[in-house]
Amino acid sequence: MGARLARFPELAGRVAVVTGAARGMGACFAAGLAAQGAHVLAVDIDEAVLEQSLARSREELGDAAGTLTGMRCDVTRRESHFEVAEQARQRFGRLDIWVSNAGVFPQTDMDSVTETQVQHTFGVNVEGVIYGAQAAASVMSAGGCIVNMASVAAFRVRRGRAVYSATKAAVHNLTRSMAVELGERSIRVNALAPGFIDTEMTNWVREVPGAMEKALASIPLGRIGTPEQVLGALLFLVSDSASYVSGQTLGVDGGSRHG
Repeated sequence: MGARLARFPELAGRVAVVTGAARGMGACFAAGLAAQGAHVLAVDIDEAVLEQSLARSREELGDAAGTLTGMRCDVTRRESHFEVAEQARQRFGRLDIWVSNAGVFPQTDMDSVTETQVQHTFGVNVEGVIYGAQAAASVMSAGGCIVNMASVAAFRVRRGRAVYSATKAAVHNLTRSMAVELGERSIRVNALAPGFIDTEMTNWVREVPGAMEKALASIPLGRIGTPEQVLGALLFLVSDSASYVSGQTLGVDGGSRHG
Protein backbone atom coordinates (compact mmCIF):
# COMPACT_ATOMS: atom_id res chain seq x y z
CA MET A 1 0.00 0.00 0.00
CA GLY A 2 3.01 2.30 0.09
CA ALA A 3 2.54 3.30 3.74
CA ARG A 4 3.09 1.29 6.90
CA LEU A 5 -0.35 0.72 8.39
CA ALA A 6 -1.45 -0.86 11.63
CA ARG A 7 -2.73 -4.41 11.45
CA PHE A 8 -6.24 -5.20 12.61
CA PRO A 9 -6.45 -9.02 12.65
CA GLU A 10 -10.15 -8.91 13.53
CA LEU A 11 -10.92 -7.56 10.03
CA ALA A 12 -9.86 -10.83 8.41
CA GLY A 13 -12.94 -12.54 7.02
CA ARG A 14 -15.22 -9.56 7.46
CA VAL A 15 -17.28 -8.39 4.49
CA ALA A 16 -17.10 -4.81 3.27
CA VAL A 17 -18.71 -2.68 0.57
CA VAL A 18 -16.88 0.40 -0.73
CA THR A 19 -18.63 2.80 -3.12
CA GLY A 20 -16.76 5.00 -5.56
CA ALA A 21 -14.00 2.41 -5.58
CA ALA A 22 -12.63 2.83 -9.11
CA ARG A 23 -10.26 5.67 -8.31
CA GLY A 24 -8.60 7.72 -5.61
CA MET A 25 -9.44 7.11 -1.99
CA GLY A 26 -12.11 4.56 -2.84
CA ALA A 27 -9.62 2.34 -4.67
CA CYS A 28 -7.21 2.74 -1.75
CA PHE A 29 -9.92 1.84 0.78
CA ALA A 30 -10.95 -1.30 -1.12
CA ALA A 31 -7.38 -2.53 -1.47
CA GLY A 32 -6.53 -1.58 2.11
CA LEU A 33 -9.44 -3.53 3.56
CA ALA A 34 -8.55 -6.54 1.41
CA ALA A 35 -4.95 -6.28 2.63
CA GLN A 36 -6.32 -6.72 6.15
CA GLY A 37 -8.02 -9.93 5.03
CA ALA A 38 -11.52 -8.60 4.44
CA HIS A 39 -13.75 -9.70 1.57
CA VAL A 40 -14.47 -6.50 -0.34
CA LEU A 41 -17.25 -5.79 -2.81
CA ALA A 42 -15.97 -2.67 -4.58
CA VAL A 43 -18.58 -0.73 -6.54
CA ASP A 44 -18.56 2.19 -8.94
CA ILE A 45 -20.62 3.56 -11.82
CA ASP A 46 -17.62 3.18 -14.16
CA GLU A 47 -17.27 -0.59 -14.48
CA ALA A 48 -14.35 -0.53 -16.94
CA VAL A 49 -12.12 1.65 -14.76
CA LEU A 50 -13.21 -0.26 -11.66
CA GLU A 51 -12.12 -3.60 -13.10
CA GLN A 52 -8.76 -2.17 -14.18
CA SER A 53 -8.23 -0.80 -10.68
CA LEU A 54 -9.18 -4.09 -9.05
CA ALA A 55 -6.89 -6.05 -11.35
CA ARG A 56 -3.95 -3.85 -10.31
CA SER A 57 -4.81 -4.19 -6.65
CA ARG A 58 -5.15 -7.99 -6.86
CA GLU A 59 -1.74 -8.23 -8.49
CA GLU A 60 -0.14 -6.04 -5.81
CA LEU A 61 -1.82 -7.82 -2.90
CA GLY A 62 -1.16 -11.39 -4.05
CA ASP A 63 -2.72 -14.44 -2.41
CA ALA A 64 -2.22 -13.43 1.22
CA ALA A 65 -5.09 -10.93 1.25
CA GLY A 66 -8.86 -11.17 1.31
CA THR A 67 -10.91 -11.03 -1.87
CA LEU A 68 -11.66 -8.09 -4.15
CA THR A 69 -14.70 -8.28 -6.42
CA GLY A 70 -16.47 -5.57 -8.34
CA MET A 71 -20.01 -4.52 -9.24
CA ARG A 72 -21.63 -1.54 -10.92
CA CYS A 73 -23.56 0.85 -8.67
CA ASP A 74 -25.22 4.18 -9.43
CA VAL A 75 -25.30 5.78 -5.98
CA THR A 76 -28.05 8.20 -6.99
CA ARG A 77 -30.44 5.26 -7.32
CA ARG A 78 -31.79 3.78 -4.09
CA GLU A 79 -32.44 0.35 -5.60
CA SER A 80 -28.84 0.12 -6.78
CA HIS A 81 -27.63 0.17 -3.17
CA PHE A 82 -30.02 -2.58 -2.16
CA GLU A 83 -28.83 -4.69 -5.10
CA VAL A 84 -25.26 -4.28 -3.85
CA ALA A 85 -26.17 -5.15 -0.26
CA GLU A 86 -28.04 -8.25 -1.40
CA GLN A 87 -25.13 -9.27 -3.61
CA ALA A 88 -22.75 -9.01 -0.65
CA ARG A 89 -25.09 -11.18 1.41
CA GLN A 90 -25.41 -13.77 -1.34
CA ARG A 91 -21.68 -13.94 -2.09
CA PHE A 92 -20.35 -13.89 1.46
CA GLY A 93 -23.31 -14.63 3.72
CA ARG A 94 -23.05 -11.37 5.67
CA LEU A 95 -22.19 -7.67 5.60
CA ASP A 96 -20.05 -6.05 8.28
CA ILE A 97 -18.74 -2.77 6.83
CA TRP A 98 -20.21 -0.22 4.43
CA VAL A 99 -18.10 2.72 3.22
CA SER A 100 -20.04 5.45 1.39
CA ASN A 101 -17.10 7.01 -0.41
CA ALA A 102 -18.56 8.00 -3.81
CA GLY A 103 -18.58 11.76 -4.32
CA VAL A 104 -18.31 14.62 -6.79
CA PHE A 105 -16.51 17.93 -6.34
CA PRO A 106 -17.97 20.79 -8.41
CA GLN A 107 -16.39 24.22 -8.25
CA THR A 108 -18.82 26.90 -9.35
CA ASP A 109 -19.57 30.38 -8.04
CA MET A 110 -23.07 30.83 -6.63
CA ASP A 111 -24.31 32.96 -9.51
CA SER A 112 -23.31 30.25 -12.00
CA VAL A 113 -24.66 27.15 -10.26
CA THR A 114 -27.19 25.31 -12.38
CA GLU A 115 -30.14 23.18 -11.37
CA THR A 116 -28.45 20.14 -12.90
CA GLN A 117 -25.27 20.70 -10.86
CA VAL A 118 -27.23 21.05 -7.62
CA GLN A 119 -29.30 17.94 -8.27
CA HIS A 120 -26.31 15.83 -9.31
CA THR A 121 -24.08 16.93 -6.42
CA PHE A 122 -26.75 16.34 -3.80
CA GLY A 123 -27.74 13.10 -5.55
CA VAL A 124 -24.24 11.62 -5.29
CA ASN A 125 -22.94 13.20 -2.09
CA VAL A 126 -26.07 13.17 0.07
CA GLU A 127 -28.68 10.82 -1.36
CA GLY A 128 -25.97 8.22 -1.94
CA VAL A 129 -25.09 8.33 1.77
CA ILE A 130 -28.73 8.00 2.82
CA TYR A 131 -29.49 5.11 0.48
CA GLY A 132 -26.22 3.40 1.36
CA ALA A 133 -27.06 3.43 5.05
CA GLN A 134 -30.56 2.13 4.37
CA ALA A 135 -29.24 -0.73 2.26
CA ALA A 136 -26.43 -1.60 4.66
CA ALA A 137 -28.73 -1.61 7.68
CA SER A 138 -31.16 -3.93 5.89
CA VAL A 139 -28.48 -6.64 5.79
CA MET A 140 -26.14 -5.93 8.71
CA SER A 141 -26.34 -7.69 12.03
CA ALA A 142 -25.43 -6.15 15.38
CA GLY A 143 -21.80 -5.07 15.39
CA GLY A 144 -21.79 -3.75 11.82
CA CYS A 145 -20.44 -0.32 10.99
CA ILE A 146 -20.96 2.38 8.37
CA VAL A 147 -18.44 5.06 7.42
CA ASN A 148 -19.57 8.08 5.41
CA MET A 149 -17.30 10.44 3.51
CA ALA A 150 -17.62 14.02 4.70
CA SER A 151 -14.91 16.65 4.15
CA VAL A 152 -13.12 19.51 5.83
CA ALA A 153 -15.42 21.57 3.57
CA ALA A 154 -18.25 20.74 5.98
CA PHE A 155 -16.59 23.06 8.51
CA ARG A 156 -14.82 25.73 6.44
CA VAL A 157 -15.91 27.39 3.22
CA ARG A 158 -14.10 28.52 0.09
CA ARG A 159 -15.28 30.51 -2.89
CA GLY A 160 -16.85 28.37 -5.59
CA ARG A 161 -17.62 25.45 -3.28
CA ALA A 162 -20.96 26.42 -1.75
CA VAL A 163 -22.91 23.46 -3.08
CA TYR A 164 -20.13 20.97 -2.31
CA SER A 165 -19.70 22.33 1.21
CA ALA A 166 -23.45 22.13 1.80
CA THR A 167 -23.49 18.46 0.83
CA LYS A 168 -20.61 17.62 3.14
CA ALA A 169 -22.19 19.52 6.03
CA ALA A 170 -25.26 17.40 5.37
CA VAL A 171 -23.17 14.22 5.55
CA HIS A 172 -21.75 15.32 8.91
CA ASN A 173 -25.22 15.79 10.36
CA LEU A 174 -26.66 12.72 8.68
CA THR A 175 -23.92 10.68 10.32
CA ARG A 176 -24.95 11.93 13.76
CA SER A 177 -28.61 11.14 13.10
CA MET A 178 -27.83 7.71 11.68
CA ALA A 179 -25.71 6.89 14.72
CA VAL A 180 -28.68 7.62 16.98
CA GLU A 181 -31.19 5.57 14.99
CA LEU A 182 -28.97 2.65 13.96
CA GLY A 183 -27.28 2.54 17.36
CA GLU A 184 -30.51 0.95 18.58
CA ARG A 185 -29.52 -2.03 16.41
CA SER A 186 -25.87 -1.93 17.61
CA ILE A 187 -24.68 -0.57 14.24
CA ARG A 188 -22.06 2.14 14.50
CA VAL A 189 -21.99 5.10 12.08
CA ASN A 190 -19.07 7.50 11.71
CA ALA A 191 -17.65 9.80 9.06
CA LEU A 192 -14.26 10.82 7.75
CA ALA A 193 -13.53 14.45 6.88
CA PRO A 194 -10.41 14.54 4.70
CA GLY A 195 -8.67 17.78 3.91
CA PHE A 196 -6.44 18.26 0.89
CA ILE A 197 -5.62 14.73 -0.30
CA ASP A 198 -3.44 13.93 -3.33
CA THR A 199 -5.91 12.27 -5.74
CA GLU A 200 -7.17 12.83 -9.27
CA MET A 201 -9.91 15.04 -7.82
CA THR A 202 -7.32 17.55 -6.60
CA ASN A 203 -5.05 17.55 -9.66
CA TRP A 204 -6.43 20.94 -10.65
CA VAL A 205 -4.38 22.55 -7.87
CA ARG A 206 -1.17 21.68 -9.69
CA GLU A 207 -2.44 23.32 -12.87
CA VAL A 208 -3.63 26.68 -11.48
CA PRO A 209 -0.77 29.15 -10.81
CA GLY A 210 -0.38 29.81 -7.10
CA ALA A 211 -3.05 27.31 -6.08
CA MET A 212 -0.65 24.81 -4.52
CA GLU A 213 1.10 27.48 -2.48
CA LYS A 214 -2.25 28.77 -1.25
CA ALA A 215 -3.41 25.26 -0.36
CA LEU A 216 -0.25 24.47 1.59
CA ALA A 217 -0.47 27.77 3.46
CA SER A 218 -3.88 26.72 4.80
CA ILE A 219 -2.57 23.44 6.26
CA PRO A 220 -0.78 23.76 9.62
CA LEU A 221 1.29 20.62 8.94
CA GLY A 222 2.44 22.22 5.69
CA ARG A 223 1.89 19.23 3.40
CA ILE A 224 -0.91 17.55 1.51
CA GLY A 225 -2.23 14.19 2.59
CA THR A 226 -2.22 10.82 0.88
CA PRO A 227 -5.04 8.31 0.42
CA GLU A 228 -3.11 5.87 2.62
CA GLN A 229 -3.26 8.34 5.50
CA VAL A 230 -7.04 8.51 5.20
CA LEU A 231 -7.10 4.72 4.94
CA GLY A 232 -5.37 4.50 8.32
CA ALA A 233 -8.23 6.44 9.90
CA LEU A 234 -10.80 4.30 8.11
CA LEU A 235 -9.25 1.07 9.35
CA PHE A 236 -9.40 2.35 12.91
CA LEU A 237 -13.08 3.31 12.60
CA VAL A 238 -14.12 -0.10 11.25
CA SER A 239 -11.97 -2.05 13.72
CA ASP A 240 -12.82 -3.34 17.17
CA SER A 241 -10.57 -0.61 18.57
CA ALA A 242 -13.38 1.83 17.74
CA SER A 243 -16.18 -0.38 19.07
CA TYR A 244 -17.45 2.45 21.31
CA VAL A 245 -17.04 5.20 18.72
CA SER A 246 -20.19 6.29 16.90
CA GLY A 247 -21.66 9.52 15.57
CA GLN A 248 -18.22 11.06 15.08
CA THR A 249 -16.69 12.90 12.12
CA LEU A 250 -12.95 12.31 12.20
CA GLY A 251 -10.85 14.97 10.48
CA VAL A 252 -7.87 13.79 8.46
CA ASP A 253 -6.75 17.20 7.31
CA GLY A 254 -3.33 18.15 8.66
CA GLY A 255 -5.06 20.61 11.01
CA SER A 256 -6.56 22.64 8.16
CA ARG A 257 -10.00 22.80 9.80
CA HIS A 258 -8.40 25.07 12.38
CA GLY A 259 -5.68 26.64 10.23
